[in-house]
Amino acid sequence: MKRILLTIVLLVGLSAYSFTAKDSLSSFTFQRLAMLEDFDCDACGCSASGGSMGFSSMLNNNFVGVRYFKQSYTSRDGIFNNSPWIDENFNTVQAWARIPITQKIQISALVPYHFHERELTSGTESIAGLGDITVMGLYSVYETKKDSTLFTHKINLGAGVKMPTGKFAEANNLGSINQSFQLGTGSWDYLLVSEYVIKKNNLGLNTMLNYVFKTENSKNYQYGDQFNYASTLFYLFNLEALQLVPQLGLAGEVYQTNKQHGLDLPDTAGDILFGKFGIEVGRDKFSLGINAMLPINQNLSSGKMEANYRWGINLNYTL
Repeated sequence: MKRILLTIVLLVGLSAYSFTAKDSLSSFTFQRLAMLEDFDCDACGCSASGGSMGFSSMLNNNFVGVRYFKQSYTSRDGIFNNSPWIDENFNTVQAWARIPITQKIQISALVPYHFHERELTSGTESIAGLGDITVMGLYSVYETKKDSTLFTHKINLGAGVKMPTGKFAEANNLGSINQSFQLGTGSWDYLLVSEYVIKKNNLGLNTMLNYVFKTENSKNYQYGDQFNYASTLFYLFNLEALQLVPQLGLAGEVYQTNKQHGLDLPDTAGDILFGKFGIEVGRDKFSLGINAMLPINQNLSSGKMEANYRWGINLNYTL
């Protein structure tokens, strides 16, 4: 945990370094790179589907689109230390959008469809269906005037709700270390988001912090609250017919202990730090993005579960 806290301090300190600027980008913008992380839950927290893959396009401020992402885990098939290790794959196809309401206010939405599978010692188990829908509002509380400074700053705050539209099945958790093999949490969960972006010409750094408050569902099961943080360095290359935006950064997740009937469940808390990298390509009003995440350090479910990798691809249309 000390390593996680130290990482947060370094990332926030770097992004808060006092710069200020002029925006000389093309018609595409990337002011909200990686704005919202993990709003469809994750490894220790619920139905694995968000996975720090981010919610914003690097090139499109306001957009509608679709994306696919995959998360790979290895976990114990049982609650004992000598239980065999199994492979688990979480797949999600998501419709996502960011729609402007006013100059300072935007509404964001995620509508996921999951198809997960895991290789148990008794055979393959699969589940598929609609996941939990997330809706949230974002407000720009501060933005540097583009023609007055060398560096530009932007601060966004947001709040939202994740609705229990995905099915939660108690049987999926019985005897399983990974309590995330679900289509949804079965609970109403609430989100708080903060983001700080600093840019100089085509170079920028995005730092994000958010917190997910999770409530008890109708089966008396409550996933632990989740804290997420990330910092991403990005650069815009303006080519003759295309825009390219490579990105490189860190992302972390901290999960509190799950509860059932108000009692703490063992081996359900954890934390993980990822390295993340990717690229997005834009032409006219369309953009295509590919990104991946690899764990740097992790302690999930007392070491009884390991994240292997995450990757995603998205296609967006600018509004």
